[in-house]
Amino acid sequence: MTGRVLLVLLLSAAAACGGSSETARPATRFLSIGTGGTGGVYYPYGGAIARVVTAGIPGVQVTAEVTAASVDNLKLMQLGKVDLALTTADTLAEAQAGTGPFAASSIGSIRTVATLYTNFTHVVVLRSAGFRTVADLKGKIVSVGAPGSGTELIADRVLEAAGLDPRKDIVRHSLGVSESAGAMKDGKLDAFIWSGGVPTPAVQDLAATPGMTIALLPQADLLPALEQKYTRQIYRMAFLPPGAYRGVDAEIPVVGVTNFLVASSQLDEPLVYDIVRILFAQQAALIAAHPEARHLAVPTGPDVSPAPFHPGAIRYYKEHGW
Repeated sequence: MTGRVLLVLLLSAAAACGGSSETARPATRFLSIGTGGTGGVYYPYGGAIARVVTAGIPGVQVTAEVTAASVDNLKLMQLGKVDLALTTADTLAEAQAGTGPFAASSIGSIRTVATLYTNFTHVVVLRSAGFRTVADLKGKIVSVGAPGSGTELIADRVLEAAGLDPRKDIVRHSLGVSESAGAMKDGKLDAFIWSGGVPTPAVQDLAATPGMTIALLPQADLLPALEQKYTRQIYRMAFLPPGAYRGVDAEIPVVGVTNFLVASSQLDEPLVYDIVRILFAQQAALIAAHPEARHLAVPTGPDVSPAPFHPGAIRYYKEHGW
């Protein structure tokens, strides 16, 4: 066998075994992001984040998971079942402190990635019911959000600020926003509470239903008690804009809370840096999925979140103004 023939055979064998470095491909890295229910804002927003990150970072594939939202998301992260998650500031603070839903153990491995938008606390009633304040809901049938949701956390606090015991002073139902809207259509609820962006699809659908003229109860009177107990970093006044939903023609003062994208501290710095970079580079695609993405912006500083920022996020923000 000539040397030339032997060389050809060796090269052919190497190619057949995948030995060429030019054809070798790195293994795909699979990540998951905890979002929320299909009738809220988290699900379309989180799905859009999954799509742009998958398209923008070679070798990374992100899947959006339907969950009960904030509380559930952080518990899933603690269990290592999601790598990224959307959550509210109040839920994140509880997780960091190991209080409330996280009393069994704090979750110190969460890192903030991005400040997303403000949740508006919707206290949804029918205008025909004549309710004027949250305190008017005493003795009424009220849904406080799905178990394991940020809505449930803030609903209890809003009811307490109104002088109501959320376990004794209402007929309590624990439904997600889509189920709450459906129950109100069927005449099974007097009110439901929802913490979400604007517009929330399920509330939008309810407001557009013939015979379902909705109203949103104002909460300016509740904010001082909430700020005193939980600080202004967590709760602040937000104004739900007129026209956000059919029949809601005036600006409504409500309790606002910030939403964050968070990540496990186990994610490496270059990956998180790239995730943040892609979010800002593809913000138009995020806005196309839901208009609340227009509020994505470089945070004013690292003190805006109850949880520390991820080193990868810090590197990006230092390049853009920190």
